[in-house]
Amino acid sequence: MSDFPRSYRKFKDEHQDIYEAYEQLGEATACCGPLDGKTRELVKLGMSAAIGSKGSVQSHTHRALEHGISPAEIEHTIILGVTTLGFPKTMAALSWAKQALDQA
Repeated sequence: MSDFPRSYRKFKDEHQDIYEAYEQLGEATACCGPLDGKTRELVKLGMSAAIGSKGSVQSHTHRALEHGISPAEIEHTIILGVTTLGFPKTMAALSWAKQALDQA
């Protein structure tokens, strides 16, 4: 949780019941289908890049590493978005991921 923005951590502290329900929803969605953990993290990383969320890209970069995903796989996942997201959005997401990788 330390890699989450301060506002997220504060929300968790102030609204523990909502945060726990959110965590349970995440666990339920992870278990409801055939995708393995590595694939789920790569998909979430791509979605994070698509919405242009720096915090989410960095969080899912850290989670990807925890699932044994290599920096090259993380970079490739983001680069795949260039034709869908556009060059500027992809480069922004790539820079956020690289910042997270440098912190790892």
